[in-house]
Amino acid sequence: MKKFKHVIWDWNGTLLEDVDLCVSIMNSILSEKEMKTISMEYYKNIFTIPVYDYYQKLNFDFELESFESIGKRFIDKYEELKFNSHLYQGAESILKYIHEAGVQQSVLSGYFQETLESIISEFQLCDYFDHLVGMNDIYAGSKITNGKKLIELLNLNGEDVIMVGDTCHDYEVACEIGAEIVLMSNGHQSEEKLKKCGVEIFGNHKELSEFFKNNLKDGNDA
Repeated sequence: MKKFKHVIWDWNGTLLEDVDLCVSIMNSILSEKEMKTISMEYYKNIFTIPVYDYYQKLNFDFELESFESIGKRFIDKYEELKFNSHLYQGAESILKYIHEAGVQQSVLSGYFQETLESIISEFQLCDYFDHLVGMNDIYAGSKITNGKKLIELLNLNGEDVIMVGDTCHDYEVACEIGAEIVLMSNGHQSEEKLKKCGVEIFGNHKELSEFFKNNLKDGNDA
């Protein structure tokens, strides 16, 4: 079995179960604009990163209101309600298991850097991570550039690193940095979309836990 020396986690939808919140907030915005609201199934089939493309799929007219304005409205409401969300069941147990195995972990997120640090601190998870890498704005753009910077910072071969994410964009990042990746289908994209990536997919964190119990290399084993 493949043994890994470092785990890179996505945050939203991978460790933090915030999908319901995101759908609810977007539906409130759509309702205000008298636009058609969306179901969870539809959301998971159209959500994508960069989120600009997702907003386009929702048929927002950026001539009437800019993407930046709508995006800020969404994020402002998200920040107000974010602690209505919680970690996925079993997520912290996996973090603890990996940490106690001596394997380092990082977060690579599309979340704004300052709020990423704040929420991980609020959930008392900072001790599990060596690096927290977020974005320099609130608009959830591509993580590829930050992913390349992180892999350089780790000073590891990509083959010794595994990413855990919940979107096809996480897969794209992993390909760019040469890392392995597994995907979670209980996050922001449907299993049907994720299957196109051709990698292992888990439906819950219990399944993911079993995977890591078979695929970690002791961090002290050079």
